Amino acid sequence: MGRSPFTLAAAVTAALPGAEVTGARSLSADGEGRFDSAVASLADGRELAIRVADDDETARELAAEAIALRALTDGARAMLPFRVPAYIGETRIGDGRALVTELLPGFQIEAPLVPPGRGAAQSMGASIAAVHGLPTSVVRGAGLATRTAEESRAELERLVDTAAATGRVPARLTVRWRDAVADDSLWRFESTVVLGGVQSTSFLFEDDPELGPEVVGLLGWHGLSVGDPALDLSWLSAAPDAAADVHAAYAGAIDRAPDAGLEVRARLLAELEFARWLVHGDSMHRPDIVDDAAALLDALAEGLRTDDLSIIDARTAGVDSALDALDRVPRGAVTEVDTSMHTDAYNPEELWIEVPEESDSAQTNTESMEPLRTVGTDRDHDDSAHRTEMLNVETEDLSEARSIFAGTHTADVGEATRPAAASAASAAAAYDEDDSDEAQRAARAALQRWKSSSSE
Repeated sequence: MGRSPFTLAAAVTAALPGAEVTGARSLSADGEGRFDSAVASLADGRELAIRVADDDETARELAAEAIALRALTDGARAMLPFRVPAYIGETRIGDGRALVTELLPGFQIEAPLVPPGRGAAQSMGASIAAVHGLPTSVVRGAGLATRTAEESRAELERLVDTAAATGRVPARLTVRWRDAVADDSLWRFESTVVLGGVQSTSFLFEDDPELGPEVVGLLGWHGLSVGDPALDLSWLSAAPDAAADVHAAYAGAIDRAPDAGLEVRARLLAELEFARWLVHGDSMHRPDIVDDAAALLDALAEGLRTDDLSIIDARTAGVDSALDALDRVPRGAVTEVDTSMHTDAYNPEELWIEVPEESDSAQTNTESMEPLRTVGTDRDHDDSAHRTEMLNVETEDLSEARSIFAGTHTADVGEATRPAAASAASAAAAYDEDDSDEAQRAARAALQRWKSSSSE
């Protein structure tokens, strides 16, 4: 790693014969150092992104991205209301695999800063729906992975069982997740084309004078597959202000029968990122990762009010302060883990659930339950507060949750896969504030170790 932009720019001439490179610079962001990356300027005015992978994991990712971008024909791209990076070519730099793609303009917005209402939230929901509306032949024709609802369900069941077998998952979480997997009503969905784990920074925006930020590009296509549409909405646990509007825009734009369990499955997938991190640490025989994941799972479990952990019942309930204790998750790993996050950073300090004053005991099934709505803290939604600095980078903000549906075995999940989770639980029992404070302190301590390692 550590190649100069000029060295990387030389790869363009190998991937695109005849190209005249007139300049090179570093990317404004490059996946937290997971790739050597640069931008090459061409004489014809185009700008191209070059990324080089030096290990097997990132090389597989670049290979998958290349296949996905080539699978998106002109006809498929014409069906999308935004741009997708064009595939330019591939080559090798030394022992590393290099992928050259078109560089798209636009700015990005971190999940906790996505504002509600029209503009960014609505555009994001409609954009996800557009991806899910692509014909599955786009994926099948390229030989990419497909998962039926039952196959997706079975993958999650195996993940829950594998995590529980470590002996480090609190019983209440195991019961909660198994109840969700066993609930037939959650798994009556039609598999769609999915990106395999959209993040807020997958979207590139430009300002519309009347509508506000509008999606003009979408990045991160390496997980393209057919699977559970909830996979591309699980990141909304990190966007408390905008979640309801993104879901509403998605529901209004999708051209298929309503999916009653979509929001609940999305939340379940977010919670299971904790389990995925635990399973990875156990499979790698890394007690430091296992201990870190177990501490986060304990904090998650402490934040639940009662032992009734049914996902369906949780739709009308709240999340206690253990989740609030999980501070902004960096894209780094735990102490002494030399890898980086694939999942989007989030701020669980704002993941509060509005708890109803009363709960109708007769409401026990999906038909009688209202969806969860996350409520964030007040913030100034001025455009300058919600956009990141203009990025001229094809940022890869990745979610290894895609491995469930894209055919990757859970044991292969990279150490970069830390949770971006939010949960809900029933609100029938009293809550001990002292225990809550203790859970918060424990979770913050675990995550501080994590933050420190990511900055090294």
